[in-house]
Amino acid sequence: MSKSTYSQATPRYTKSEAKAYARAHFKGVWAATMTPFAGADLAIDELAYRANLRHWIDELRLAGLFVSGKQGEFFSMSVPERKRSFEIAVEEAAGKAGIVTSCSDTNLDVVLELARHSQHIGADWIVVHSPVLHFGSDTDETIYEYYRYLSEQLDIGIALWNHPDCGYLMSPELCARIAELPNVVAIKYSVPREMYVRLTELAGDRILVSTASEDEWFENIVELGWRLYLCSTPPFMLQTPVDQRINEYTRLAFEGRVDEARAIRDSLEPARAAFKSSRPKGKMHAHSKYWMELLGQAGGPVRRPLLNLTDEEKVTTRAAFERAGLRTA
Repeated sequence: MSKSTYSQATPRYTKSEAKAYARAHFKGVWAATMTPFAGADLAIDELAYRANLRHWIDELRLAGLFVSGKQGEFFSMSVPERKRSFEIAVEEAAGKAGIVTSCSDTNLDVVLELARHSQHIGADWIVVHSPVLHFGSDTDETIYEYYRYLSEQLDIGIALWNHPDCGYLMSPELCARIAELPNVVAIKYSVPREMYVRLTELAGDRILVSTASEDEWFENIVELGWRLYLCSTPPFMLQTPVDQRINEYTRLAFEGRVDEARAIRDSLEPARAAFKSSRPKGKMHAHSKYWMELLGQAGGPVRRPLLNLTDEEKVTTRAAFERAGLRTA
């Protein structure tokens, strides 16, 4: 389906309702999608992508998906490809799962183009990482104005995203200030734990705070009262249709059954260790895609500048997968 076939989606909320809507609906276990490529030109394999989406939504019962972010190799995709990936995800989710589209880019016009397209096709929210500021210093006012301008221009709810790749970490105080903007609803805050704990204390009533570490998710539910895991690949790397321990310990922790939840969380440690120990340096995407193939999902090659696994690295990964203890049948 091309862009021209889309009619304007009916908004689920107004800008002034964005925070309340997110508080009610932006929760649970979300995963960061990967993009399968195929053929000599490494085009998006739409059929494989749709199959993965249906698996993640219908079989793994994930609450939502983070589409075409860093895990999805957005940096190697054209703007039309990114828009197409958004469209496919919205189509396949069909209201059964939430969709947050990654509109991050070094060019602000591209961010706005992707965000408006997301709004047009009916995505639930967008996520925009903090700008890469070359030669930046004393950046707080620049970053605040960046998000203030996006908030002014858009009606859709915005999730912030900050991580060390940007060259700096946003302070909890800056994030709390940005959280005052009417349609800023969440943050994927990939920072040391003391920083996201501080932000939760400062602005937990105005913004949903989350981080990408599944290792810390259980403690963040129990100790910080979090209800949103946003997000990385473990929800579909460490789960199968018959082995959904992340979903299970999340549900139990939400219900206050902490000891039961902890036991299930701890039981996944062999799988976590196997996955991490077999990943070659600099090949996170290729390793994850091969692990997906071992699980029966569509992986495929990576695009340049990323590197694919060697045959030897595949052997190592396969051996780790076999000792991970994930039930597949």
